[in-house]
Amino acid sequence: MANIKSQIKRNKQNEAARVRNKAVRSSLKTAAKRVVSTADGGDADTATTSLRTASRLIDKAASKGTLHKRAAARRKSRLARQVNAAITG
Repeated sequence: MANIKSQIKRNKQNEAARVRNKAVRSSLKTAAKRVVSTADGGDADTATTSLRTASRLIDKAASKGTLHKRAAARRKSRLARQVNAAITG
């Protein structure tokens, strides 16, 4: 345990950020699973709607710093490819 006052505060901040980031990453995984399941289901409207929602969540996570911007772009691209593949063929 830290003895220095500023380090004690920093540890509290780090723990709060860790919990917050964990919640955001969990919701991103849930949104991605929803996109994949609706794309596999074959309903184009629902799949595009869930893709839009997931993309929005991914962008928010990237803007807050929870997710790197290139990682966000990669995830969005992969989800979009899955939806497009399911819709077209």
